[in-house]
Amino acid sequence: MELIVFENWCTKISFYLLIGLTLLSWSNFILFRKKIFNQSIFTGMVIISFLTGFSLIIHWINTGHIPISNLYESCIFLAWILILLYIVLEKNLNNQLLNVIFIPSCMFIYSFASLVLPKTMQNSTTLVPALQSQWLMMHVTMMMFSYGALLCGSILAIAFLVLDSSPNNIKIYSNEINEIELNKFLHFNELNSIEKTENALYFSKILEKKKTLRDLDYWSSRIISIGFPLLTIGILSGAVWANEAWGSYWSWDPKETWALITWLIFSIYIHTRFSNDFESSKSAWIAALGFFVIWICYLGVNLIGKGLHSYGWFF
Repeated sequence: MELIVFENWCTKISFYLLIGLTLLSWSNFILFRKKIFNQSIFTGMVIISFLTGFSLIIHWINTGHIPISNLYESCIFLAWILILLYIVLEKNLNNQLLNVIFIPSCMFIYSFASLVLPKTMQNSTTLVPALQSQWLMMHVTMMMFSYGALLCGSILAIAFLVLDSSPNNIKIYSNEINEIELNKFLHFNELNSIEKTENALYFSKILEKKKTLRDLDYWSSRIISIGFPLLTIGILSGAVWANEAWGSYWSWDPKETWALITWLIFSIYIHTRFSNDFESSKSAWIAALGFFVIWICYLGVNLIGKGLHSYGWFF
């Protein structure tokens, strides 16, 4: 009983911290731009990662199975994956844009799990017979990690598109800006020293923006490249499990159908992303489409409550 109380407290503290960090990240991005706030936000997310991890472990101990068997458990598990990915990205990128994207995303997932889903679903329950299998950990864990990685990469792609579409942008896909373009931009032979300084500062901001876009594009493609094989393994292991449980590898269940659509979307992304003649912005649009397809695949079946995979619907 004490473990359940500790689990609830870990979940509640994580949720309230996410709300506070969401407000702080947006305020800092819009108003302050202080590094000390960025450090505080990062520290807060590390604390949340430990608290969420502890709550999942305790839930595992209480139920006797990995905490991904219903919609509530999988939401918390998915939020934890995104938090861990945020920590990795923040250590490598150190960009405020990550704060205003990832922290609200994790907060919304926590809010959905804690405030929208009924209390009966949040309580520890025994597994339904179809889930009492050794394939539960293999299949569902692979699917959840793939969802987390693909969502993370898609979010970075959406951020790329938003930043790339902002005004006063320059071509970002070439690796270098040659000296002729630089001199043409700064007009060294035509401007006085003050104007040169102003133009140089403006150009440095564009270069900073260009670097941010490259980083977003790079990490988006790399994370999706990790999530795609995980999705493939998850689908294949699910097919084997389905054959054992229902006597058929593929039944065109709504969840199976949308998983296949998700796989096709990101296979197209992988192909286009690594084609030399395909611009990063076009690949990013495919990843952005994949973001919405993942949510349909993950939540759609649960919302309509139909099909063989509807173990967590709440209508």
